[in-house]
Amino acid sequence: MGGEPIGSVDDSNSLDPEALGFMCGLEIHQQLNSGKLHSRQPSMLYEMGIEAVPTNWNRVERKLNATSGESGIIDVAARFEQRRKRSFVYIQCPNSGLIELDDAPPSGLDDEALDIAMTIATLLEMHPVDVLQTMRKQVVDGSNTSGFQRTTLIGTSGKIKTERGDVGVDVLLLEEDSARKLETRSTGNGEQVVYILDRLGIPLVEIATSPDIIDPDHAMETARTIGSLLRSTRSVRRGLGTIRQDLNVSIACGDRVEIKGTQDLDWVPRIIRLEMGRQLHFYRLANELREAQNLPLLPSHRDMDDPKIESQVAEKVNHLMPLELHNVTNLFSENDSKMVKSILSSEKFDDARALGLSLPGLAGKLGSKKVDKEGAQLPRLGRELASAAKLAGVKGIFHSGELPAYGISQEETDACKEILGDCFVLCLAPKWQAELALEAVHKRAKLAYHRITQEVRNVVIRKGAPEDGTTTAMRPLPGSARMYPETDVPVRIFHDEDWERILANMPPTSEERLTKLQPLGLSENQIEALLGAELDDLIHDPFNDNSPLPDGVSAKSWASLLLDRTVSEIADQAKVDPYDVPYALLCLALSSREQGGMTREGLIPLSSKALQQGVWPTDKETMVNWFNATAEEDGFKPADASSIEAIVDEILAERADFIAERGMGAMGPLMGVILGRLGNGADGKAVSAILRQKLTGN
Repeated sequence: MGGEPIGSVDDSNSLDPEALGFMCGLEIHQQLNSGKLHSRQPSMLYEMGIEAVPTNWNRVERKLNATSGESGIIDVAARFEQRRKRSFVYIQCPNSGLIELDDAPPSGLDDEALDIAMTIATLLEMHPVDVLQTMRKQVVDGSNTSGFQRTTLIGTSGKIKTERGDVGVDVLLLEEDSARKLETRSTGNGEQVVYILDRLGIPLVEIATSPDIIDPDHAMETARTIGSLLRSTRSVRRGLGTIRQDLNVSIACGDRVEIKGTQDLDWVPRIIRLEMGRQLHFYRLANELREAQNLPLLPSHRDMDDPKIESQVAEKVNHLMPLELHNVTNLFSENDSKMVKSILSSEKFDDARALGLSLPGLAGKLGSKKVDKEGAQLPRLGRELASAAKLAGVKGIFHSGELPAYGISQEETDACKEILGDCFVLCLAPKWQAELALEAVHKRAKLAYHRITQEVRNVVIRKGAPEDGTTTAMRPLPGSARMYPETDVPVRIFHDEDWERILANMPPTSEERLTKLQPLGLSENQIEALLGAELDDLIHDPFNDNSPLPDGVSAKSWASLLLDRTVSEIADQAKVDPYDVPYALLCLALSSREQGGMTREGLIPLSSKALQQGVWPTDKETMVNWFNATAEEDGFKPADASSIEAIVDEILAERADFIAERGMGAMGPLMGVILGRLGNGADGKAVSAILRQKLTGN
């Protein structure tokens, strides 16, 4: 807790984590590959935007209100969300029922999901909880129809081994995932958010580490290590959005901030370093502001803060910067800006106006947009104020440090200064929304005199990827007041025999997986690729029932099919996600092909057709018979050897001069001609063998 923190905010990569008192922990959220946690509905996503949702799917509109938790206190984050005056539309899709709509009580914990969570707890060497009490974690952003997320503590006090030492794992929770946001609409009465209920209730585990992470690069290593451990169970969902990492970051002169929206692990170090720089910037800014007002300076470490002094500073800042909103709409009566007119003259908004907030003492401190060497925006107070305002649903604010601009003239800026002073903020919106936005701006502006507040922030995303690694405010950091018991789900006892089942079915180690693959006659490249893609279990058990590979299918041919582009090509033709292409269906298609029921060329179109027509799932024999029958109907029945030979002889006779000129070089062009003559019934491998024999005379 020594002297002033050292480091340049302009170059966050140069900041020394140890010298700055860096602390970091991770929260990993991973979806499990089982049915929904409390409703027994299938866990699947309908990959569509709002415009593609069928009109006959049920829609329900609701508003949510914050309630007190077990402690009798309304959580600060829940209270804030309620003030945003939002309504929510929920689209009920085929895998969502009355439980997802919160119109029926939930079922108990899904057995398969619980077993997976217990397996993960064992791999993390955690102390298990024998009595499982489901809790309600209050969520008022609309992503849960009930207004809370069901969560169950599974284990405590574990660890994950990394190359740079052990990282403690504080808790493992089994939770429901939230609904998926499709659209946000602006209305005269507030925002309306549209959610689809396909993802709501999909089970996920939350793994929260201790703050044992040494530096930003170690955070990335730890996240990768946990991800590998989760995937080793072969019981977690894969694909975009199925795993996400939240980062808890602080430095000594700042405070804990939770950063959400981290999907790409390669971005983790960059995001953390920029947050370190942001906290350092606002510590220094707070002391600049305090010095200008002759107020006691902040200590260099948060643990040295004196609550009495901070209370006195807050009182003086309240006096310096009172909340006084001014209606300055008339100053823009002659404004020709499309942006200004679209708000103030819009029939969509009732009582739209321009409100101004004076910010005395902050002139020259709001900052201007600048970027570091890697193109990331440098921290500035003006951006934090805009971030606070946007939480009320407005698109943004104008502050005096950036005016005149955005269609607001010098004359209008000067007129605002006469009323509001040298430093001010403008908000153009419906009256209630502008007031809420400027109240949030006012609160954040006063906090500039203090150490940064604990809050939840979100990575700025553009086109599905981090824009530059910077973050914006989402909501206050929630506390324990948001938790209370779930009275609709009975307490679950985890007995000794349950543990015996878990321990008897632990996933194999990487060495055990390699040993199991080696006797199958696969090449080293195939083995390496299967392990890397985590497909090795499918080689041994494609149907997940411990049955052997079907007739005619060898491990080598099955491995080849798993590792090529077949799955993605079937997904493209069937218009489904590659993760929704059943490997069991693929294996049965291969069986039909290897037994001569269809050609190689028929495997992809016929598998796609089976998915599109809903033929699958069915039993194995029925499916192979369908492939064989449909192959004949669609012209993918392999031609017999005599038919192929007859066509080959015919083509060879027609192209005798060409063959005499080219020799074996004629084989490629001749293959194309022969396959074209044979049509869908051609088997390229068989044709190649017969043609080669004819050309060589062997």
